[in-house]
Amino acid sequence: MSHSVQECGAGPSSAVTDRPPVQVISVTSGKGGVGKTNVVANLGVALAREGKKVLVLDADLGLANLDVLLGLVPQWTIEHVLNGTKRLGDILLDGPGGIKILPASSGLPQLTALSEAQLLVLQDEIERLTQAYDVLLIDTAAGISSNVTFFASAAHEIIVVVSPEPTSLTDAYALMKVLSRRHREQRFRVLVNMVKHQREAIHVFRKLDRAAERFLHLSLDAIGFIPQDDYLPLSVTEQRAVVDLFPKAPSSKAFLQLGSAVAKWEPAAHPKGTVQFLWRHLLR
Repeated sequence: MSHSVQECGAGPSSAVTDRPPVQVISVTSGKGGVGKTNVVANLGVALAREGKKVLVLDADLGLANLDVLLGLVPQWTIEHVLNGTKRLGDILLDGPGGIKILPASSGLPQLTALSEAQLLVLQDEIERLTQAYDVLLIDTAAGISSNVTFFASAAHEIIVVVSPEPTSLTDAYALMKVLSRRHREQRFRVLVNMVKHQREAIHVFRKLDRAAERFLHLSLDAIGFIPQDDYLPLSVTEQRAVVDLFPKAPSSKAFLQLGSAVAKWEPAAHPKGTVQFLWRHLLR
């Protein structure tokens, strides 16, 4: 069965290379507890299996947990980059399936609202690093904080992860409202996570889509759903990506199908520009 929900409707280099610019995809949610970080980890591995060079940025700068989810123990984090003691290349972690991970810090509230100078440092460092990658996945924090809207707005594509919980839908709507009205974002791709079956996923998406169309004048793009199965919590307990640990699980098959679809996404008709251009434009 298809897991589509389509029924719903070193300093920036001046050298010229043949490599296309990195595609920046932010994965975000209105509230925590919807499995967003699990989606990022497994989507990253799925994209790598499609032949993409994937870099994952844990942008939950105060409550980072991507490294914990994958059983990794970083020696250095983005905190060390922001204070000038390390470069981003120094803190890279090897993740499953060949993906690379930029770990953030946990339990440091001062990083949840970065200053303009810190954002500029991060922007320049990421521009250097991303030249070697096809896809930059950004795992944002949940909610509508300035960091969340910053990282979402800096991306070429925004994936909003929702679950069947009513609060997930109301908070996702609030997030899209902020991004559309304050940052003029008009394109949102919605992934429904932790559902029992396709019918439930369609129902969840339609509720959100109707509200967005009626009150925000947005038409959302359903990109699929991830079924909740017994293998997902087992993989979390084992601190492994479910696509690696249980490749034949229903959730794994859905993640692999999602990765195949995302790998084929065409560049936007009116791309926002390079990572450096995007972030400098926002900081103005």
